[in-house]
Amino acid sequence: MSLQFKKIIVAIFAVAFTAAVIIVGLIEKERAKPEKAAAAYADEATKACITCHDEKHVAVDWSRQWEQSRHAQKGIGCMACHEAKDGDKDLWLHEGYKIATVPSPLDCKSCHEQQFKEFTESHHAKAAQFIGSLDNILGEIAEGTPAANLGCKQCHGSTVQIQRTGDPKTDGLPLPGSWPNTGIGRVNPDGSLGTCTACHTRHMFSKQQAREPRTCGRCHMGPDHPQIEIYEESKHGIMFAAWREKMKLDADEWIVGKTYTAAPTCVTCHMGATTTMKGTHDVGARISWTLRPLFSKRLENWEKKRDSMKKVCLECHGKNWVDNYFVMFDDAVELWNNKFAKPANDIMDKLKAAGKVTPTPFDDPIEWTFYELWHHEGRRARHGASMMGPDFTQWHGFYEVAKHFYTKFLPEAEHLLPGVTAGMNQIPEHAWRQGLTKEQIQQMLDFYQSRYQQRVQ
Repeated sequence: MSLQFKKIIVAIFAVAFTAAVIIVGLIEKERAKPEKAAAAYADEATKACITCHDEKHVAVDWSRQWEQSRHAQKGIGCMACHEAKDGDKDLWLHEGYKIATVPSPLDCKSCHEQQFKEFTESHHAKAAQFIGSLDNILGEIAEGTPAANLGCKQCHGSTVQIQRTGDPKTDGLPLPGSWPNTGIGRVNPDGSLGTCTACHTRHMFSKQQAREPRTCGRCHMGPDHPQIEIYEESKHGIMFAAWREKMKLDADEWIVGKTYTAAPTCVTCHMGATTTMKGTHDVGARISWTLRPLFSKRLENWEKKRDSMKKVCLECHGKNWVDNYFVMFDDAVELWNNKFAKPANDIMDKLKAAGKVTPTPFDDPIEWTFYELWHHEGRRARHGASMMGPDFTQWHGFYEVAKHFYTKFLPEAEHLLPGVTAGMNQIPEHAWRQGLTKEQIQQMLDFYQSRYQQRVQ
């Protein structure tokens, strides 16, 4: 083949490649226009919404996200979720359409009935019931309502309030303070509980996002419920970080032991399908203890729930490994209940009976000490034990519990009511406070010196 002929061949390929690039670019440019992108699957109302929002530069990204969603592929447009009926509390007359300003799980139910049923029965759906708890007294009163609106209620959920002004431009819009809100237990104008967008953010409503641990970590984090931090410390979290690309988070069918084997996520253990179980939207279906309150309690049907959780564990671990870990977890919970929670609660009851603590919550310093002892430190210890987080079980958990129980809570109680802690030394778990023997002390000093070549006094 002559050099001249080779040059001609190269030139032909170059022209063809350039033409292909130009054609593809023009096609993609047309496809990028909302009315073109949606044309294949959008109804007329949806096309009108997209065009109007685009022209007015309002929430343009919503339509772009929707175009990438499974909803768009299935022809589920704006009015499938946003169409209001006469009499709906959140009906808003907008550009000639009757718009529901607060889509709720009842809207999702029309297609996702099983998921709606499971979610509605879950503890997630009831998350806004914390309104009457001590947590909310702190948020609403000690801190203030604006703090609660942008803090507590953004995770737990608000009760959405709708304004009735008589003005079509504002009649049916949610009121500030209660909205915007995507709290998992939100009380909606139609009476339903929760919001699916807490985990499946609008308008892509992605399964992939819901399977990400960080999605759960938006609320399950911090000093009182640090599940995301515990997960990231655990072997599970380490493996997820190392092998995330093998997780197939966007798969339609997502079964541990079949679709993926690299690591478990929050969804894997609490909601996900296994080779022997279907998935569920009831996040409590596999939880055997409640670790939230002062005293941890076995939940109703806890044996069945424990067996369900063990089935998840057995996808990756042997039976002896799984059984032993749950024994160790149970022991840690009982340690908290019996060694710290019960004595502390008994002392608080005696202080109240003696009039040393007023009926008003949090107006006495010892109430803050007691609250943080169980609500922060005690929870961290129990959650760390449940999720294989050794540092949260120990240094962020039981160490903090012991330090503040012995050096802060007991002295404060004794100061308020002398003699109230006298019975502590009769409890075997606390007998060490009476002192170690000379032999025990010397043994500790010798070990320290031999290990660190340092002498302690």
